Parts: sequence; C-alpha cells; structure tokens
Amino acid sequence: MKALRFLIVTSAVSVLAVGSALAQTPPAKPPAQPPTKPPATAPAPAPAPAAAAPTEAPRPFPEGAKIAYIDIQAVASNSVEGKAATAKLQELEKKKVGELTEKNKALEAAKAKQTTSAGIMNDAARLALEKDVDKMTREVQFLQGEAQSDRQALQAELQVEFQRKLNPILEQVAKEKGLQFLLDIANSGAVWVDTGLDLTQEVIRRLDASKAAAPAKP
Repeated sequence: MKALRFLIVTSAVSVLAVGSALAQTPPAKPPAQPPTKPPATAPAPAPAPAAAAPTEAPRPFPEGAKIAYIDIQAVASNSVEGKAATAKLQELEKKKVGELTEKNKALEAAKAKQTTSAGIMNDAARLALEKDVDKMTREVQFLQGEAQSDRQALQAELQVEFQRKLNPILEQVAKEKGLQFLLDIANSGAVWVDTGLDLTQEVIRRLDASKAAAPAKP
C-alpha cells in the first residue's frame, strides 16, 4: 500500500462564546394578568433543545461500496499513537524554548550593561563586554537553528513511525470492506460524501487496539 503523508500537530480547541438573548417584558400588568395558557403548556419549548441536540447514530457502511475515506489528521490527533507523538514534539519544544529563554536573558543583561556602564568602563572592559555580547548573539542564533532542525528531524521520525503502524491497519480495513480505494478526505477533492463511508473512527479504534495489544518494551 502506498504510504500516506500527513502532519502530526497539536489539535487546537476553539471556545465559542454564546451570547444570551434578552426577553422582552410584555406591556400588560404582570400581577393582575394571569397567563392565558395553563402552566402545563409552559414546558412546550423543552422538546426543541432535545431535537437540537442530535443523537443520530453513525450511518452504516453502504453495502457493496468500493470507495471509502478517512480523515488522516483526525487519526493523528485523536489516536493514542498520534497523541503520544504530539506529546514528544511538545516536550522537545518546551526544552528548546527553555534553553533559548535562558540564553536570551543573559544576552539582554549583557546588552543592558553595555548601555548603562559604557561611560564608566575602561577600554579593555568595554572590548571584553562587546566580545561577550557578540558571542552570546551567535549562540542564540545557533540555538534557534538547532531547535528548528531538531524539531523537523523528530517530526519526520515520528511521521515515519506513525505511518509504519498505520498502514497495516488501513490495508486490513480496506481488504475487509472489499474496497478499491481508501481516500484521505482532506485531499480527495470531494464536495459531498455519504458519511457512512467514513472509516476514521474504525481506523482509530483498531490502531489503539493494536497499541494496547503490543508487548511492552523492556
């Protein structure tokens, strides 16, 4: 099976702020005017939220279908393997950011000293400080390049490893379903699909099960 390309990224969670609508107060006298409808009809709007919260079961896979699809990015973001890969990338980034932060603090302190003490330092001390600033500047630039290079190398390694574990699952699902094509929906160019053809959750379930069944490394 041809290897699939994808990116492992940290899934972002967006928070939607919902504004509450203000109800208008009727001009009629509230104390003296009882409601025209009995209280039993007051809960009538309640069924609307129930209908608005869909509990629709997943559509069954269409019998005889020869084409199906998955969302590769969803598999990478929601599977145990994908989450573990994302955690490794985040751990590396945290380490590199910490190193750069410390170097930048030292560099900024040296620059501040260069500004505030330039008038009271002798030529030798001023020259030594200039050399220190130049050296630290190069070190910061080197660390920035190294961090980028290390991240790209780790990401490539994780992608290859993830693909190595994912491809047998894709092949297994495709054969069991009798498929001729299994597409990545994000790159398929489709403008409409039958959601019953979506095998993303099936692939995630099997990928997670394969990890759980794998023997622990000593």
